[in-house]
Amino acid sequence: MQLLTADEGLLAVRLARGAIEYTITKKPKPMITLTPVFGEKRGVFVTLTKGGELRGCIGFPYPVLPLGDAIENAAVAAALEDPRFPGVKKAEVASLDFEVTVLTTPVPLDCDPADRPAHVEVGRHGLIARGYGTSGLLLPQVATEYNWDAKTFLDKTCEKAGLPTHCWQQPVIEILTFEGQIFTGSFKGSV
Repeated sequence: MQLLTADEGLLAVRLARGAIEYTITKKPKPMITLTPVFGEKRGVFVTLTKGGELRGCIGFPYPVLPLGDAIENAAVAAALEDPRFPGVKKAEVASLDFEVTVLTTPVPLDCDPADRPAHVEVGRHGLIARGYGTSGLLLPQVATEYNWDAKTFLDKTCEKAGLPTHCWQQPVIEILTFEGQIFTGSFKGSV
């Protein structure tokens, strides 16, 4: 998979910001000339923070939409549809910081369940835990932000899925890994 350049990362953040401004504050969408990578189907998550605190995070783990559309949809959903938070209000928009994480396609961790921690690279891998009709995802940066080791990262991903903590040791639970390219920006200053 082709990585985005730093300039394309800035475009990704501008696209997310523009989608929220358009939807919440009714400002016109910015005129952004996108490169061909934004037409490729990619997984993406948009994370919103305010004053260093999470304000919303939603995305598409799998490449189901062209990247440009996925960024806009994820940004608006993070602002208005994250069930953990009330929708972002017009007065809050200017204080938001953005993180756009462009994902590689998730792949199953192909090893004995007991060996999974040895195959998870903290700081590189994001995780998905799936089983018993539910799933949960944690982005690669979460483990480093909380200084987790691989076992704790696996436990927390299972918890995110609503599964028992150590369920990653069971063969019936599927663990998938992916990588993410992270771009950040805010409403303050130019991005």
